[in-house]
Amino acid sequence: MLQQTQIIPEQSDVKSFGEQVFTDQTLVIIPTYNEADNIGRLLGELATRYPSTVDLLVIDDNSPDGTADIVRSMLGRTRGLQLMTRERKLGLGTAYIAGFKYALLKGYRYIVEMDADYSHDPAVIQGFLDAQGDAHLVIGSRYMNNTVNVVNWPLGRLVLSKMASVYTRMITGMPVADPTSGFKCFSAEVLRSLDLDRINSQGYSFQIEMNFRVWKKGFAVREIPIVFVDRSVGKSKMSKKNIREAIWMVWWLKIKSLFGFL
Repeated sequence: MLQQTQIIPEQSDVKSFGEQVFTDQTLVIIPTYNEADNIGRLLGELATRYPSTVDLLVIDDNSPDGTADIVRSMLGRTRGLQLMTRERKLGLGTAYIAGFKYALLKGYRYIVEMDADYSHDPAVIQGFLDAQGDAHLVIGSRYMNNTVNVVNWPLGRLVLSKMASVYTRMITGMPVADPTSGFKCFSAEVLRSLDLDRINSQGYSFQIEMNFRVWKKGFAVREIPIVFVDRSVGKSKMSKKNIREAIWMVWWLKIKSLFGFL
């Protein structure tokens, strides 16, 4: 599975994956925009922790701070590292969809979503893979068992995130404690079952929509506890637009599901 490092083109035009034979290899997808302060250290740690079983795909939206240049400089010395560059900032959701399509084309069995800012602990990836034995989607949860495992967040953002989780569960009925978490692991079987071209949401909404579609198809969803540490360098990409989208998205998903149009 991709023993050579490479730069790959965007795969947004791919719609069919055929009867792919999957291996036990895992792909970690890391979308980036202005993450020059974090990406080199993160990729180095991931490559050290998982030297043979995990490949890394960075999807960079033409970061003006040179994030992609840092990744390019590591390609020749980091096994399994791949870089997809896009001409402009197109959003988190479209980045993951492009990464999912690439993962299915290349036959990866497990696909991990991960932030580039060190808010997600690289050590948890092994926990995701261990949990895949009895689940098709494993979510890293900040709010399991009535606990809050978040470090260095302002109170306002913590309250907003927790309220979003409660609101999502109330409207959709989805039994997930942390439906907006962006640290998770899909099986390829799950992603193959979805029409990825119908998913256009971003930010919080993207995570909610992916979880909901997987759950409604009857796949097993499991959460494992994680500790979320707010970024120490760089700026958050969350916007008011993302928050507004999440508010109406849960109703859209609920209505579509009720009328059989999901």
